[in-house]
Amino acid sequence: MTIATPSTVETVRSAARALVRRLGFLGDDLAESGLPASAVHALIEIGAAQRQARRLTAKDLRGLLNLEKSSVSRMLRKLVEAGLLQEQPDIEDARAKQISLTPSGAAKLAQIDAFARLQVETALARLTPPQGKTVVQGLQLYADALSQEAEDRTSSLSPTSSLPLPLADIATGYRPGMIGRCTDMHARYYARTADFGCAFEAIVATGLSEFCGRIDHPDNEIWTAIADEKIVGTIAIDGEDLNGRAGPGDPRRIAHLRWFIVDDGQRGSGLGRRLLTAALAFVDARDFAETHLWTFRGLDAARTLYEAHGFVLADEYPGRQWGNAVMEQKFVRVR
Repeated sequence: MTIATPSTVETVRSAARALVRRLGFLGDDLAESGLPASAVHALIEIGAAQRQARRLTAKDLRGLLNLEKSSVSRMLRKLVEAGLLQEQPDIEDARAKQISLTPSGAAKLAQIDAFARLQVETALARLTPPQGKTVVQGLQLYADALSQEAEDRTSSLSPTSSLPLPLADIATGYRPGMIGRCTDMHARYYARTADFGCAFEAIVATGLSEFCGRIDHPDNEIWTAIADEKIVGTIAIDGEDLNGRAGPGDPRRIAHLRWFIVDDGQRGSGLGRRLLTAALAFVDARDFAETHLWTFRGLDAARTLYEAHGFVLADEYPGRQWGNAVMEQKFVRVR
């Protein structure tokens, strides 16, 4: 059943208008920076790329901001003239230029970040912790749903069927059959893509069974995607196994993202993005400093999804922890 009733649609539209106006997006001085919204967002994305040691060009920025080429070119020219940005030849493409912040640009971004953090903290302080968690999860899920609108229009059909994919509902907590179904999806997918066998399947089943025995801990959660009464996707956050003695509020607290899988019939539907968004909303609501995950080289679609949500490749080494020799990778997302 859809929740997009006329009343709900108008309520969301009204709330969105209020947010846009209250946050200052209609003016030319967002976050008291003296800059319009597009320029502020450009500085934020460029700053994030620099912190992650990631190259960024005007073309990359167009995709991130969803703006036309001419609009981005004019904006970047003004920011360069204002001394906030600098351009240099791209080492991988001589036709492009890498963009980075100048010291003045970094100072301006710090001012923007401080203003925005105070604005958010002040608003969240007026809410109870459960209300704050609802706001975090709701905003992330709604933003993700909007960003997936175009993709969903082109990928809502199964490659082998003319029928629309059933829309999956996402639920939290243990569900009967979850351990077996999650293990089955992992075993089948990785047997086909990486030739993993019995050892890998046993690792998944054993680890997930152990986790379910402590799933009631407030730092642990698992999400299942359900379509036609069948589990078609899972993801979990294990807030205990990487933390040692680190307790709530400890800046060393690390969340472990585990058992992320989407059924073959749901690939391309945006379900993986929805699951990952829900899990990271939980991570942020529980105030973890970092989120870690382990995977291996060659899973390019998954890597793209991780990097789009702030993960950065932190380490890479040959290993056999899943049974076969692969180039293992560790990704980290810093809060």
